[in-house]
Amino acid sequence: MSISTKGGDKGMTSLWSGQRIKKSDIRVESYGTVDELDSHIGEAKHFVKLTKIHDILEEIQNKLMRIMGELASVDKAFVTPIEASDIDKLTDCVHHFEEKVQLKGFVVPGNTLQSAKLDVCRTIARRAERRIIELNNHAEVNPNIIAFVNRLSDLLYIMAREEERNDGGIKYKNIDTKIEC
Repeated sequence: MSISTKGGDKGMTSLWSGQRIKKSDIRVESYGTVDELDSHIGEAKHFVKLTKIHDILEEIQNKLMRIMGELASVDKAFVTPIEASDIDKLTDCVHHFEEKVQLKGFVVPGNTLQSAKLDVCRTIARRAERRIIELNNHAEVNPNIIAFVNRLSDLLYIMAREEERNDGGIKYKNIDTKIEC
């Protein structure tokens, strides 16, 4: 069976739950942005230096597949929805890295290649959250998904800082600097 079905050639797509909807629908935009985030996290795994962060990113990718499946389902309960315990695990990871990093101000993002990749993931997670909230304005979304993606952006931020701390230091913003040519 080919992955090219030609079923989407006229701007429609099938949801996991079987319905056909326009590719421009906010539901497709929501899970599509999560898919984009998943791909960027896959790339970031090749750049991070800390094994623990690599492993967390891989676990996150598995959760993102569940989120995409749940967002691509209408009128059907998804088999493995995101639960409060999934959010708690992210929160525990955030606290773990906060203890190690000890932030002291506003950070210049992307001080290392690996932190830059994680910072891109963080901004995509924020966009995914906005898209999912917009979907929730039209159709009920599992509130755990919104909380998970929100916490995920926090985790991506603090893991980027841990990668920087481990690789020479975090660069803090100086708001008084002037741009000179």
